[in-house]
Amino acid sequence: MTTPTTTPAPYRSALHPARAGFGRLLRAEWTKFWTVRAWLLVLAVAAVVTVVICQLGASGSTTGGGPPIVIGPGGEVVNDAFRFTHRPLTGDGTITVRVTGLKSTDGESLEPWAKAGIIVKSSLKPGSAYAAVVATPGHGVRMQWNFTHDTAGPSSDPAEAPQWLRLKRLGGKLTGYASVDGQNWTRLGEVGVAGLGRTVQVGLLLGTPDHQVVQRSFGSTSERSGRSSVTGTFDHLTLQGASTDTGWTSTDIGAPDPNAQNAPPNTTQVSATGTYTLTGKGDIAPEENSPDTVQMGFQGVFVGLLFMVALGTLFVTTEYKRGLIRTTFTATPSRLKVLAAKTTVIAAITFATGLPATAIGYTLAQRALRSNGFKPPEFPDLSLLENPSLRAVVGSAVLLSLVAVLALALGVVLRNSAGAIAAVVVLVILPQILSFAFPLPAAQWLLRVTPAAAFAIQQGKTYYPQVQHTCLPESGCYPLSPYNGLAVLAAYVLAALLLAAWTVRRRDA
Repeated sequence: MTTPTTTPAPYRSALHPARAGFGRLLRAEWTKFWTVRAWLLVLAVAAVVTVVICQLGASGSTTGGGPPIVIGPGGEVVNDAFRFTHRPLTGDGTITVRVTGLKSTDGESLEPWAKAGIIVKSSLKPGSAYAAVVATPGHGVRMQWNFTHDTAGPSSDPAEAPQWLRLKRLGGKLTGYASVDGQNWTRLGEVGVAGLGRTVQVGLLLGTPDHQVVQRSFGSTSERSGRSSVTGTFDHLTLQGASTDTGWTSTDIGAPDPNAQNAPPNTTQVSATGTYTLTGKGDIAPEENSPDTVQMGFQGVFVGLLFMVALGTLFVTTEYKRGLIRTTFTATPSRLKVLAAKTTVIAAITFATGLPATAIGYTLAQRALRSNGFKPPEFPDLSLLENPSLRAVVGSAVLLSLVAVLALALGVVLRNSAGAIAAVVVLVILPQILSFAFPLPAAQWLLRVTPAAAFAIQQGKTYYPQVQHTCLPESGCYPLSPYNGLAVLAAYVLAALLLAAWTVRRRDA
């Protein structure tokens, strides 16, 4: 007679499997990391190297001896040099004009942001508050005020068709209008301009940015800049309002250009029929050629990145190499949970290390830059807790963390330390290096479509759309905005994690 046997019921934990299981996994992966002394050493070296290189890089940069700077109403460095035919206006009033032509005096094509229009300016002092309505050859009619603000109007080219412009002052409010026939007007906008006194200067403005040509070939960059000069014609100039002068006076706003001896002189001519012909140069816009002192404070991040890549890779490939991953998967059959736990741990550790390292390195770098001449008012003295400093510091720590996760994901896919490290270097670091040597279109393409776009998070300068500038990678300028650049890296990390999840479920341990 066979005695029946009773199969014992399998053990089931009383704890919630999702919560307790993942929590135990996190503790296990955390313990794995902190018990490997070599990894702790690499982490410490990464932090120290980041801080030291940030300070050393900033210590080697100096400035000084440049032309006088002009500070705008918002405290920013600006260009404020143009031909101004003006009269004082006391109280409210309206100025109207028709721009009938705009051409370059040297026979070259017009700069897209050349300007011919009308302006209300608080005084003749460079950097003073203003509002203007201008016609440009490349960007149509614009309403601009206080250097950094710009609103688009009709897309009309004054070199091809006349354009009527109007600017109305009512108290502290200025309203801009544009028209093609002088009868039907399009309202461009109403803005409040602080700093306008009861009496202001109103009139015609004419200017054009410098003509810049940048040529890039493999390994070399050449940049030529020449002061442009333009001629604009105006008619039907009227001013409604109280003015102490009966005639118009012409003035060159800003200091004379020492490099423009051979350029045509600035002139204003008035015909018997009331046509005003102005010839002038200069620009009224933000200045964007100064160095980016925020970005200059993060040179150590580029080197510290290499250590984070090594950590992210070794955190997973070491287990594959020694066969310990089988033990991990036996203890936790849900492989996706294991991947999630490893990702969480490496992301948290690298971010927690990178944040104080970048903060300390940036602070020391800014101190070194200020001692080398990068001082206010030309270069702002930004607190660590205000943007763009705060955004750049936290963003750099996020960058380090994301790259470590990218290395971990590729380590899962390739299961080889050298291969994963090489792949991350090719994706993140190599495009940054090549962008310094490639022709500009290729360099900017690389910094748009590769994870190296994430370095844009370190940009501190604002690049305004109403200023034509050449975005050079070696100057710390990136084609994408800071957050969009970081998003490119995040997209690569997400794709790599999805590939790692697919791989870890399909392959044997």
